[in-house]
Amino acid sequence: MATGLIALLDDVAALAKVAAATLDDTAGLTAKAAVKAAGVVIDDAAVTPTYVVGFAAARELPIVWRIAMGSLRNKLLYLLPAALALSALAPWAITPLLMAGGAYLCVEGVEKLVAAFGVGGEHGAAAEVRDEATLVAGAIRTDLVLSAEIMAITLGTVAAESFLNRAIVLAVVGVGITVLVYGAVALIVKADDAGVALARLRGGAAAPLRVFGRALVSGMPGLLKGLAAVGTAAMLWVGGGIVLHGLAEYGVAGPGDVVHHLAVLAGGLAGPVAEWVAGALGAGVAGVVIGGVIVGGLHAWQARRRH
Repeated sequence: MATGLIALLDDVAALAKVAAATLDDTAGLTAKAAVKAAGVVIDDAAVTPTYVVGFAAARELPIVWRIAMGSLRNKLLYLLPAALALSALAPWAITPLLMAGGAYLCVEGVEKLVAAFGVGGEHGAAAEVRDEATLVAGAIRTDLVLSAEIMAITLGTVAAESFLNRAIVLAVVGVGITVLVYGAVALIVKADDAGVALARLRGGAAAPLRVFGRALVSGMPGLLKGLAAVGTAAMLWVGGGIVLHGLAEYGVAGPGDVVHHLAVLAGGLAGPVAEWVAGALGAGVAGVVIGGVIVGGLHAWQARRRH
């Protein structure tokens, strides 16, 4: 009996090691997928605060909550099953879909660059919708596109894994990114209220808090602009990188090789950080070119249709 107990304990320990290794692998895959989806995540966090502009302070968090719940439904009820079905039934379609999503990111990034230089804007109109239900519904539809990109990027990262691992990583990324994005959005939209409250404190001991509160209020517009700029850069970098990687899988490795070699050269001269920056910059330039070509082609086609 003692021998059997020892054997059982050995089996339990072996199973525990396998489970721990699986959890480590899943955590690593989840982190890798989340990093690859960074461009979309930052853009989502930058766009969403604009939806509550113009509403009473008491409605800001409820609006963010409703959009967050819609985003969670998008990811878990619609996109996750669709992604799993795609990976099981048509895995060959993952790379083309990823490239289409990457090209979409490039187009979005280029349009944001154009808007930043004064030629209109794509998200400003959302804040002008005064009906809360209509605004929330529109925000959730926009989120569906961004969430689809996140799930597609995640699926591309875990396409070679088992069905269970794919399902776990997709679910964890979907929930985790939703919590991260909309938690950050909630903090952003209430930061100015917190700053006003701190600025109104009385007493000599509260002087540093008053200074911080005033700085918080005055700094929020700049923070939102900076976040939007980072989001645009990340979309171009991630989108360009996805398209370059997809082209390499189809035998067109030249553009990606150029970016890789330049990054390695920068790393040899100035270290790993410079290598990463050069690689991201190269992918971003590729994203601008790809997005510019598509946007230019679309505008030319629309002009021909008008004439």
